[in-house]
Amino acid sequence: MINRFGLAVALALLLGSSSTAPAQSLPDYMGPISGKTSSTPADVATKDVLALNTGMFELYGDAARIFQKNILDKHPVILGLFSGAGGRLILYRPGKPPTEAPQVPIVYQLLKSVGHSTMALAEVVGPYVNNPDDKAWRGSMQAYRSRMQSALDGLDATPMQADWRDNNRAILKNNIAFMDECLTAGAIPFATLEAFGKKQAPLLAKNVAWAAQTQVAHWMTVMADWKSQLGADWDKTYGASNTIYVARQNNVIFSVLAQFFGPDAINSRLMLIETISFTTTPSDMLESLTRIIADRSVGALFFGSYHLMDYELMGGDARESIIAETKKRGMTAFLPPLVPFGSQAVADADHAGSGTGHHRRPEVRPPLRPYAALRLRLLCRNTSACIAPIVKPRRDMPSSRCR
Repeated sequence: MINRFGLAVALALLLGSSSTAPAQSLPDYMGPISGKTSSTPADVATKDVLALNTGMFELYGDAARIFQKNILDKHPVILGLFSGAGGRLILYRPGKPPTEAPQVPIVYQLLKSVGHSTMALAEVVGPYVNNPDDKAWRGSMQAYRSRMQSALDGLDATPMQADWRDNNRAILKNNIAFMDECLTAGAIPFATLEAFGKKQAPLLAKNVAWAAQTQVAHWMTVMADWKSQLGADWDKTYGASNTIYVARQNNVIFSVLAQFFGPDAINSRLMLIETISFTTTPSDMLESLTRIIADRSVGALFFGSYHLMDYELMGGDARESIIAETKKRGMTAFLPPLVPFGSQAVADADHAGSGTGHHRRPEVRPPLRPYAALRLRLLCRNTSACIAPIVKPRRDMPSSRCR
């Protein structure tokens, strides 16, 4: 099938191209796919230039596979991946197979499952609040009530300590009572839903706290063990954790990693990588991490700054353009505050750089033109040393580090 499609494409290109050869009539069977095309010199020239950017991605992909191998041959890497089971931590060590850490104790998932069941009820009834004429919610609620009862009936057999089990029993009983009340009434008044939320809130808060304690204690133990195993290699270890939008503030796994990497490693050797879904794959994370490290070497080579490519390269000039364009339109520019280039400050949405929020890359970007970075303290003083993470070591490679 592929060969037949390729032949058709080749014929289309052949028949659509202009030629100085004498015109020749075509047989009838070529009629459906033949025709004349036309392109201006400007069209052709534009496509030729744009093809450079398209081809770049293929070349980059080929090089990235080599870069990734070179990085993993010289640097330990720790990946922290979100999962419904409390996350995954994977350690890559040069010359050794990857080591995946044990999972968070199952009680973490039990606590979250019960808590989520309560919030799911709000999703089920939300579209039908104060709408007694629409009964479409009844089937979903009756089916979920059956599952809720099964969970309650078997709760005592779950691996959960007694006081935690009592709290979860109360949550499940309250859930069932709320559903029975709605099913009996055949309607969902907002007052009923509001009272249910207030009743469950303090119980849910306990589940949240216990789940967090379980998850953090587990990963802190794993990280302490891995840091001890790595010894002196810890100082050249890279770490990366993924997050979706809603979890980017106070991200649990990243915050645990930050306790061991320390503030100086944030945005340098420890990265928080935003993904479009809650979960991602180790290969995708390694690809993202490789790109970040490789782009740094490119930034050092062309702009004299090892970390410049961590940021939107056009960001500084775009900021000035936004200010100019809003001024033309009688508008006031609304832009995030500036932070020092290469900042490793702890930041959150309300306290950028204040040290009171979450460890992550600031939303703000450096107000710099690319070449202005040449004047910064964060210069890569030795280009050869700056590309060391992605190239094979040579005997004449300088041992000094990028500063």
